[in-house]
Amino acid sequence: MSINDLRVTPVSGALGARLHGLDLNDVDDAVFERVHELLLRHLVLFVPGQVGLTPQAHVALGRRFGEVEVHPFLPKVDSHPELTLIESDKGGKADEWHIDVTFTPTPPMASILHLVTCPPTGGDTMWSNQYLAYETLSAPFREMLDGLTAVHVLRAPEVGEFSAEHPVVRVHPETGRRSLYVTRMWTSHIPQLSRDESDAVLQHLFDHSESPRFSCRYQWQAGDVAIWDNRATQHLAVNDYTEYRRGQRVTVLGDRPTGDAPRWKEYERAGDERYWPRRVTAKSGY
Repeated sequence: MSINDLRVTPVSGALGARLHGLDLNDVDDAVFERVHELLLRHLVLFVPGQVGLTPQAHVALGRRFGEVEVHPFLPKVDSHPELTLIESDKGGKADEWHIDVTFTPTPPMASILHLVTCPPTGGDTMWSNQYLAYETLSAPFREMLDGLTAVHVLRAPEVGEFSAEHPVVRVHPETGRRSLYVTRMWTSHIPQLSRDESDAVLQHLFDHSESPRFSCRYQWQAGDVAIWDNRATQHLAVNDYTEYRRGQRVTVLGDRPTGDAPRWKEYERAGDERYWPRRVTAKSGY
């Protein structure tokens, strides 16, 4: 294919664009550079009509962005350990807003999801622009957040516990723009604040970052591919269907999130004041 065949159609005012005239089985250097540029601009790209996408081409596209992940415990596509299998009848319904794997020191920078089987209706996915979520906060509130960190935790009996501490406001390593970097699914607390203050600030940030005005919603067709920047977006799979849904995902490993250094030391509780820094407020049951 030629780069001149590529047409771009935005899908919302906040983020997202469809790419027409693209065959992901045939991506040369010039086409990839254009796709990379568009990803940084639109944050999530949708490529319809990729029914014939081969596992080899899917993995190869991920490797153009960086090193691809072999997930330690999620199921894989046979003979392709880089391809994570996401099936609706085996727990593959991520129906809460989240950034992927923020409970590790170096969360993924991007994901490439190929929807192989779709339900007849429902099963859309939503993404939210976290640049806009940050930039629409008041200046005094942004100034406070720029000096805070947050702890992100996964607790699951079958895999154990993972946690990492990241800036509340992340600076994108390629664009230099600032975005909110907390998520309802994984973020436990802000260690520089008291428990009550942390809960109140995080609840506001969760609600704010999930606002419809920062989001787009995509209605899948079998064969469609989505590529998203995990460093400046959140996403949610809408759980409004009962039929089978299958996706295959390549995840591109990322770097350590950076932002302003914390300006205050960790909060020290007074007397018998209760403070549980390991308690996960974001998602009950973890």
